[in-house]
Amino acid sequence: MSKEKVHHITLIPGDGIGPEVTSAARKVLAAAGVVIDWEIVDAGAGAVEKHGTTLPDETLESIRKNKVALKGPLTTPIGGGFQSVNVGLRKALDLYSNVRPVRSALGVSFHHTPIDLIIFRENTEDLYSGMEYEVAPGVAQSLKIITEKASTRIAQAAFKWAAQTERRMVHAVHKANIMKKSDGLFLESVRKVAASYPDITYKEIIVDNCAMQLVMHPEQFDVLVLGNLYGDIISDLAAGLVGGLGVVPGANLGDNVAVFESVHGSAPDIAGKGIANPIATILSANMMLRHIGENKAADRIQAALVLFLSEKKYLTPDLGGNASTDEMVQGIINKIKLLR
Repeated sequence: MSKEKVHHITLIPGDGIGPEVTSAARKVLAAAGVVIDWEIVDAGAGAVEKHGTTLPDETLESIRKNKVALKGPLTTPIGGGFQSVNVGLRKALDLYSNVRPVRSALGVSFHHTPIDLIIFRENTEDLYSGMEYEVAPGVAQSLKIITEKASTRIAQAAFKWAAQTERRMVHAVHKANIMKKSDGLFLESVRKVAASYPDITYKEIIVDNCAMQLVMHPEQFDVLVLGNLYGDIISDLAAGLVGGLGVVPGANLGDNVAVFESVHGSAPDIAGKGIANPIATILSANMMLRHIGENKAADRIQAALVLFLSEKKYLTPDLGGNASTDEMVQGIINKIKLLR
């Protein structure tokens, strides 16, 4: 932890409960002694009235300049031709790697065995490329785009992370038994990268079997690397094993820019009620601390969260308690102070 260095980071408070959970994360980071100069910018539904768009140029320029951002959940207005803000961010900043750690060590879990795995989801192509057509009345076609470039770089990101964090195994998740060309290219690309990491065990698993194995024996997995669609589905399944999206962090990483975010929605039904669960955003901010080299502070926050959640006090309603967001945040801060 460094109290001398000031980090310049972009903050997108977001919509719905976004401002509440990002404010909570800022308080926790400050309690751990990290000094951040936040550059606050707009995006999402709240930006439309002011800027006429959900993703203003000023927001993208701020992220490119600071290279690191913390983002609250965003809402894309229905109708009006607005593109998903998250998709727009990923495309504009080439955030090709979606990283989601899934851990049961925080004391909130629906599985009897310990879970500690990392999911690397390719972020830019696959069926999410948006190339859909009505080829005839009553017949629609959606194109699944898989490229060697995108498959290779998500594999490189997964194996590099595994090597740096002393992970033992990487599974490539696929459906190449059916989609022999597209998923076959994905597998071929991952295999080439795996050959450069002989100390890491490499395995392959069909996506439907992966889903079943995650539910039955999640402890067998360490690092998963997947295409966009499979990654979206499997990462939410895995999150459900450890308490849901409210306790799982996320990051979207490119070669030059990193955006950290919780993966849950903006929950407009509870916005302003003071009962939003900030854990996922705090964990995402903690991932951000490790990214910027504040590992000691990140360790303290992680330890404080484990202590706090293990006591099962001051939990928000989604976690089975009746505490407010502020009470939860203060409880976490109190644990941080104990760990000085």
